[in-house]
Amino acid sequence: MLRKIVALLALFAALFPGCAFADTSDEPLAIGAKAAILMEAETGRVLLEKNADQRLPMASTTKIMTCLLALENSSLEENVTAGKNAAGVTGTSLYLSQGETLTMEQMLYGLMLRSGNDAAVAIAEHVDGSVEEFVARMNRRAVELGADAQFKNPHGLDQQGHEASARAMALILRECLKNETFARISSTKEKVIPWPGNEYSRVLKNKNRLLTSYEGATGGKTGYTSGAGRCLVFSAERNGMRLVGCVLNCPTWFDTAQAMLDYGFEHYSMQEVSRAGDSMGQVAVTGGQKRSAPVQTAEGLRVPVGMGEKVVVQTQLPDDAPAPVRRGDAAGAYQVRSGGQLLAQGKLIYGESVSKNNMEGALERVVGHWSLLR
Repeated sequence: MLRKIVALLALFAALFPGCAFADTSDEPLAIGAKAAILMEAETGRVLLEKNADQRLPMASTTKIMTCLLALENSSLEENVTAGKNAAGVTGTSLYLSQGETLTMEQMLYGLMLRSGNDAAVAIAEHVDGSVEEFVARMNRRAVELGADAQFKNPHGLDQQGHEASARAMALILRECLKNETFARISSTKEKVIPWPGNEYSRVLKNKNRLLTSYEGATGGKTGYTSGAGRCLVFSAERNGMRLVGCVLNCPTWFDTAQAMLDYGFEHYSMQEVSRAGDSMGQVAVTGGQKRSAPVQTAEGLRVPVGMGEKVVVQTQLPDDAPAPVRRGDAAGAYQVRSGGQLLAQGKLIYGESVSKNNMEGALERVVGHWSLLR
């Protein structure tokens, strides 16, 4: 049976001077999108949302999943050849010719900056042999991420059933930004790549205006089709806090994204709740040389906290543990909550070893002491 020790730590408004009070209303900011969400990237805490679980067409924001899967399943140096399916795709393109070859890295710049639909098809066919197999991979990866999305193609052109929630797209972007290469490519403002057979190279300019207009913007992807409207996944980082967001079917996509980011940075700040090795109590040990073993955090935790919030740490520990107990073994877990909402959770480990109270334990201790003297 687990026992809970509640309120080991409380963080009050007085601890965080200068922070604005966190508005807890359903929609503290007028959001001119059909669906939208803003979350803190480290913990996934949602700071703003509107119809965040409604599935909608997401246009070329689809390409963040295409990029992620290409990075996870190929190398940047691989040669990618455009087939007839890639060369014939409609919409925004790199104007790839059938049989034209670029490196995967060059294709990804074309995918993310130019939003090339032909690049998306070429990448999909390179990774999995066909668009259909690649789309199946996209949907499996969405399930792994807990993202409510259904992909029908790798580029985002309107197709029946190709849709996702704003929450899903933010979760996918959150995962994408853990990949340093994705972060580098999606934050690049301009890139020149080859154009074989032409006098000029391809000059690619990032369509994400936030990269030049918003302080701390770190990446994302635009998207537009007549069926989806204007869509945007976006991210920014200030004062050690990274925010990710998504707006779907939003006529004022960049202005709305900027207002959402402003809200997040003005109302929340990252606070360190624990550090690795912090003491979190004791667990009784049965049949051991000692009656109890100390418990400590395995890693530190930071959470986004709004002014006026009371944040508590709850530990979940066993009533007792049989000897032997090994230092570093799992001892339980701890959670950081605000008003009942789970903000983050971490592992607890034993800070010391406790041997059995018998001959085996005595021999173990002798061997341990001898090894220290060698």
